[in-house]
Amino acid sequence: MKKQEIQQGLKDGVPIALGYFSVSFSFGIMAMSGGLSVFQGALTSLTNMTSAGQFAGLQIMMAGGALAEMALTQLIINLRYALMSLSLSQKLSGEVSMGQRFVIAFANTDEIFAVAMSHKKELTFSYMVGLQILPILGWTGGTACGAAAGSMLPASVNSALSVALYGMFMAVVIPVAKKSRPVLYTVILSAVLSCALYYLPICSGISAGMSIILCTVAAAAAGAVLFPVPEEGGDA
Repeated sequence: MKKQEIQQGLKDGVPIALGYFSVSFSFGIMAMSGGLSVFQGALTSLTNMTSAGQFAGLQIMMAGGALAEMALTQLIINLRYALMSLSLSQKLSGEVSMGQRFVIAFANTDEIFAVAMSHKKELTFSYMVGLQILPILGWTGGTACGAAAGSMLPASVNSALSVALYGMFMAVVIPVAKKSRPVLYTVILSAVLSCALYYLPICSGISAGMSIILCTVAAAAAGAVLFPVPEEGGDA
């Protein structure tokens, strides 16, 4: 591997790592409150690298959901990574082997994908390893620190810090929703569906994991039907 390309990747990955540390700190607190140990929480982050998927998975585990429910939830939430990996593979150097592509795909998160696609040069394995290593350490280390701190902090402080993860999701959605009415309407629909599944007595038998699945699929399907994306050069 080329040292210069690794160093450039490390430099580009520093902001991502810092952001991941702060967000995963909150996830670590939630993991601890959900009954996971510091090691289990850190291992979850190390082997998954997906904030929304881990949050949903933790909710299902806390609710005692089935493995099939967990698998389906993760498939729906993380399906975007398949599309992102297909796009990223088109920019990889021809020298990147199949095994190296699997390594890169492991940590192809939203932020890493965005930085990699904006990289002006062809993506090499050395650059991608440098880009991904610090975010992986930041995400895992933040979870471990959050879980460790959660076991020592008062319950009131843990409750306040755990809100940060929800704040991250809002920070991702709100700016896009303000610029796009279709996104805004889809978000509102998903929120209404979520509230209905939670509060309506007739839906009391639906588990947390299945609620996530139903809301995601229903809102996404409604958005696709009501607000289709026009083909390039075509009419809306």
